[in-house]
Amino acid sequence: MPDLRIGVCYDFRNPPDSGLRDRVLYQEILEQVRWLDGIGADLVWFTEHHFVEDGYLPSWIPIASAMAAITQHVRFGTDICLMPFNHPIRLAEDLAVLDNLSGGRVEVGVGMGYAPHEFRGFGFPVGRRVSLMNEGIEVLQRCFAGERFSYRGKRYRFEDVVITPGYVQEGGPPLWIAAMSAAGAARAAHYDTNFLPQGLRHQSYDPWVEALSSSGRNPADYRVGIIRSILVTDDRDADWPPVRTAERYRMALYQRFFEESGEGFGEQGEPVPQTWIVGDVDHCVSELKQFIAAFGITDIVTMAVPPGLRPAQMAQSLERLFTEVVPRLKQNADP
Repeated sequence: MPDLRIGVCYDFRNPPDSGLRDRVLYQEILEQVRWLDGIGADLVWFTEHHFVEDGYLPSWIPIASAMAAITQHVRFGTDICLMPFNHPIRLAEDLAVLDNLSGGRVEVGVGMGYAPHEFRGFGFPVGRRVSLMNEGIEVLQRCFAGERFSYRGKRYRFEDVVITPGYVQEGGPPLWIAAMSAAGAARAAHYDTNFLPQGLRHQSYDPWVEALSSSGRNPADYRVGIIRSILVTDDRDADWPPVRTAERYRMALYQRFFEESGEGFGEQGEPVPQTWIVGDVDHCVSELKQFIAAFGITDIVTMAVPPGLRPAQMAQSLERLFTEVVPRLKQNADP
């Protein structure tokens, strides 16, 4: 099984009534990432959405590039980069530059998107997302191979393309595919990528395991990642309420997206857990160990700055996560 990696995730959401300028939030997060790089964080992931009033991060590669310049260890990735809104050749070029800037510390997780307002904003119907997703993945994989190629699909047609500069990582940045459905799980298995399961277990994680197993592949050979936030605290009553308020604000947006799209509504079943783990070091270690074992998790990131909070407000929890919780988890994970 691949080694366990734990890190942080950012969406850069800044509620309109926060009184905080976006540029200040960006600078504070940069400083936080510099610090986290020195205390043991393995990952910095980003999420992507567009046209949200609180400034939800629409473009992750510029900020990852800025972070690459001030870090040495953390690897950068996405959960998720919205493939339909990213031209695959342009994305492949940007990733090549970031791969060189970071010394080979970039990965990319892609998904289809579902929020109707984003498709309207980019000027094409939601109905194109499947073809844009599949063709985008196919083009990225050809780009990452480092060889000259041509491609003819329904949405994209390219002639005699080779990505320069070349990638630091052989085969390009590791590719991840997110899924909330059996079709998404089948897509990840078909393209033989790492996996980002979301939603209900029987609609995402289980079909992926079955698809790999039925084709003679071992799910334990793949990286499985998720956003599962963690608050390390000895005083839940004092420390959890402000984070809970921020989390309710964060999730209200996704609720609105689901309502507008009609996806993920009214369905029942065991979820792939993404609720916060809140408690002291022993509690967090115990909960994370069970979660990792149940879903074969190799990569976990916590929301480092829930919207409306400042990085300094999460510093104590993050320090304890990476200096007390993570070492125990990795020690347990060693063969």
